[in-house]
Amino acid sequence: MATRSKSTAVKTKRSAKARLATTGDGFKKPSSDLPARSATVQRVTRETRVYVHLTLDGSGKSEISTGVPFLNHMLESFAKHGFFDLTVKASGDLDVDDHHTVEDVGLVLGRAFRQALDDKRGIRRFGQATVPLDEALCTAVVDISGRPCLVYKMPIKQEMIGTFQTELVHDFMKAFSDEVGMNLHLILHSGRNPHHIVEAAFKALARAMDTATSLDPRISGVLSTKGTLS
Repeated sequence: MATRSKSTAVKTKRSAKARLATTGDGFKKPSSDLPARSATVQRVTRETRVYVHLTLDGSGKSEISTGVPFLNHMLESFAKHGFFDLTVKASGDLDVDDHHTVEDVGLVLGRAFRQALDDKRGIRRFGQATVPLDEALCTAVVDISGRPCLVYKMPIKQEMIGTFQTELVHDFMKAFSDEVGMNLHLILHSGRNPHHIVEAAFKALARAMDTATSLDPRISGVLSTKGTLS
């Protein structure tokens, strides 16, 4: 049975009509004198306490502490390669196992993206990246459409990476994509080492999310014939 959230506090900084500066790659970024697209989300239950602060237009700085060392490593990599400034602080019932903490961090991180994106005006919406890590090769494709769907084609033979259960990667990605409200396809093309496989997946997701959340000067309103991405 799902545990009811004891308290939720969300603070979002976003200017829907912000003046925007165009970068060399043609995307728009908020000018330096305006609030960044950012969000702070906290979630407290009897199983976990999770705090996330996210800035979309960042430089890849991170401060991660979840009590799960491998998850810390993956989130640091995600922030670095997505150019997101990210703070994650979590504590949970790790004496039971890592599941509640890993899943809830994915949930709160996804909620922070949704809050930071606000009405999604001007975003490119779609993103795709294929990333290698030695013998591992993974593709991530995202569509921030408002419709959650995870297609997870990442068969990992090994059950553990150190003390981390590899099946928890699916649980993290499911919680994350559901809360963002997006399609997420993760496809493993090759790989032997489970650490390499999962890290390639997080890096590919980071690069795909960076593209999908970027603002494009050609887009007026939202990139949808329906007029909404909700």
